Amino acid sequence: MASPTYTARALVLRKTKLGETDLVLTLLAEDGSQMRAVAKGARKPANAFSARLELYSVVDVLCSKGRSLDVVCEARLLESNERVRLDLEHAAAAAPMAELLDRVTQDGLESPKLFACTRAAFACMGGLDACQVPSVCAAHLLKTLAFSGLRPSLDSCAACGGPVASADVAGDVYVSFREGGVVCAACRTQVDATFVPASTVAWMRFLLGATFAEVVESGMGLDSAFSVLRFCQEWVREHVGASLKSLNFLFSCGLYGEGPA
Repeated sequence: MASPTYTARALVLRKTKLGETDLVLTLLAEDGSQMRAVAKGARKPANAFSARLELYSVVDVLCSKGRSLDVVCEARLLESNERVRLDLEHAAAAAPMAELLDRVTQDGLESPKLFACTRAAFACMGGLDACQVPSVCAAHLLKTLAFSGLRPSLDSCAACGGPVASADVAGDVYVSFREGGVVCAACRTQVDATFVPASTVAWMRFLLGATFAEVVESGMGLDSAFSVLRFCQEWVREHVGASLKSLNFLFSCGLYGEGPA
């Protein structure tokens, strides 16, 4: 009896070698859940199937049910996002986005905004200069955390729930990664809090509510983008229990000229 089949629209997050010729694909489905499936023979030389399943591409797939992993039978390429994959600066900024999605998504856990957000982010990045892509990466990481229920509190004290005084926001801002966001002057000595520049918190508020087009138009500089990215790395360590290796590479690669090394 033939195995049941189903169709899905998905975005390719990761490819892992399996055996001599196969690939295991980690996909972000249109409903925001994670899919894992085998593409048999996809690593054979000049295999046309593989070209339709490249990283960061949006595809329509026909899959058959398997015992442990489903099998990709057919794939139709919708958006290749080729520049995001092939340009080193773009690929370095896209990798943390895919890695975080791989960490926070699950089979059967739906969050449709994750797919729409990621698709829009990759489409936006494809038309940008290298110096602009870290800001889109920062915005996407924050939005992914928010859609996954891990949004940092940036307006009220994460410890007591009270408002953070305007003087604190305008001057020194303290964040408790463990408590879940900014903390007020009364609470900062009672919890494990770290200084974060007020400008970084302001940028984070903006990025969470802005479209990717608005992020690009804002003229966010590399220093500001990297400051938000460093916040995201600490946040992911605390609330996801992982360090994003691709984000560590982004900090040390030196690909963005005047940006932080």
